[in-house]
Amino acid sequence: MKHILSISLGSSTRDKSVEKEILGERFLLERRGTDGNLRRFGLLLEQNDGKVDCLCIGGANIGLHWAGRFYPFRDIQRLAQRIQQTPVVDGAGLKNSLERETIGILQEQGVVDFTQANILIPCSTDRFGMTEAICALSSNYVLGDLMFNLGVPIALRSTRSVDLLARLLLPILGRLPFKWLYPTGSKQEEIRPKYGRYYQWAAVIAGDFPIIRRHLPHRLDGKIIITNTTTEQDVEILTSRGVRLLITTTPVLEGRSFATNVMEGVFLCLMGRDAGEASAAEYLAMAQQMGWAPTIRELNRGQGSSGVGGTPDND
Repeated sequence: MKHILSISLGSSTRDKSVEKEILGERFLLERRGTDGNLRRFGLLLEQNDGKVDCLCIGGANIGLHWAGRFYPFRDIQRLAQRIQQTPVVDGAGLKNSLERETIGILQEQGVVDFTQANILIPCSTDRFGMTEAICALSSNYVLGDLMFNLGVPIALRSTRSVDLLARLLLPILGRLPFKWLYPTGSKQEEIRPKYGRYYQWAAVIAGDFPIIRRHLPHRLDGKIIITNTTTEQDVEILTSRGVRLLITTTPVLEGRSFATNVMEGVFLCLMGRDAGEASAAEYLAMAQQMGWAPTIRELNRGQGSSGVGGTPDND
C-alpha cells in the first residue's frame, strides 16, 4: 500500500485518513494538521522522511509560481529542503494542470460561462493555473491578493497589476513568517465577514478554500464556488449560506475533497516520478486514465446569481 502523508500548518480538526484503490494501486491518504505550529510541522516532516511514499506540504506553499517565476517562502522551503529520501510536493503540479483544465471543461460543458460572469479570485498567485485560464476567458474579474492576504482594501482588475506587484512584493513577503500571510491553525476555523461587496458582486468565487472561507458573508445566494479541500462541515456552511454549486477540482473521497498536494502525491506514485519531474501534460494524461472530472455538487436548487457585468467599488 502506498502511503501519501500530508503535513499541514492548518487545524488538526480537519484531519482525515482514507484508504482508496486507484488504478489497481491501494493508497492510504492521510492528512495531519499541526495547528499552525511551524516547529511541529518541520519535526513531523523529518520524522516521516523515508517512512512514507510521498510527503505533502499542506496549509502552506513551498513558494508561489507566477508569470514563469518562482517566489519561495523561505521558512517553508528550508523545512522542505531537509527531507532527503521521500518526494515532497505542495500541489503546484496539479494547480498548473488539473485546475487550469477544470476551467476549460466547465466552459465547454456550459456549467459556467466565464465570458459573462463576474468572478472573484481572492488570491490569484496561489492558484496561478486557474487564474490564467479564467482571465483568458473573462474581462469581468477581481483579483483579491492585496485584500485577502495583506488586508489592503484595493481590488486588482488585471493580471498585469499582479505581475508588477509580484515582482516588487513577493521576494520581500517570502522572507516573512508564513502565518502572517495565510490563515494557519485555528485561524482556518474563523470566519470574519469582510469585503462583502465583492462576494455579492461575483457570480463565481474561485480559489483556495481557507482563503475564501476567511471572510465569507452570511449570505451567498446563487453563487458558484470553485475550489478544493472542502470538508463535510465546509459543505454545510456553504449550503446554509445559499451557495448554488460547489465545484471541486479534486475527487471527493468519503465526503471530503482532498487538497491538491495530496492528490499530486497520488499522481507521482502512479507515474513513478519524483517531485518536479512531471509535466502538466503528464498530469493530465494520468488524470484521463483515472477518469478524472471536476466534482459538481448542487447545494441549493432554483437559485440564480445576478453577478453579471458591472464593477464593484473598492472598500
